[in-house]
Amino acid sequence: MRTRVGYAGGAHADPTYHDLGDHAEAFQLDFAPAQITYEDLLTLFWSSHQPARPAYRSQYMAAAFPGSPAQREIADASRARLAAEKRIMVETPVMADARFHRAEDYHQKYYLRHDATLMRELEGLLPFELIESPVAARLNGYVAGHGSLAQLDAERERLALSPAGADYLEKLVRSKARRRA
Repeated sequence: MRTRVGYAGGAHADPTYHDLGDHAEAFQLDFAPAQITYEDLLTLFWSSHQPARPAYRSQYMAAAFPGSPAQREIADASRARLAAEKRIMVETPVMADARFHRAEDYHQKYYLRHDATLMRELEGLLPFELIESPVAARLNGYVAGHGSLAQLDAERERLALSPAGADYLEKLVRSKARRRA
């Protein structure tokens, strides 16, 4: 999976962090449907915020931005099903045809960029490669406090960290798990 952060859903031609216009802060996710379905991603999306609460500013609005007409149908059905099951008025919009504008490089992999130890593990990557790297995306998630020891164990080899880097990451994940408990 690859992720990028940026801005979507507004009319401003060239949004930036300091001039968002009416865009929302958003992320773009490339995923493998054979590993996780769009519907499964939507289930995670709906559970990650309070869909009955309207946004107080467009910058912080939760919204689904389907990338195709088929995804739009799935998102609309998912939204309707949530409203019926929870008996709520879902305020979170599904916004089709919203153009994604990639945020400035310094916003990409934000948590990872503030971890000097793990950044040294990726020091050979060019800035664009860091942004597009699935390994950097996974590391960013772990640094942000997402991911379990079981998940780390399952993908340890794919991360291709040095022994010291892998040990550091395991300690970090353990520490964040203790804080959540």
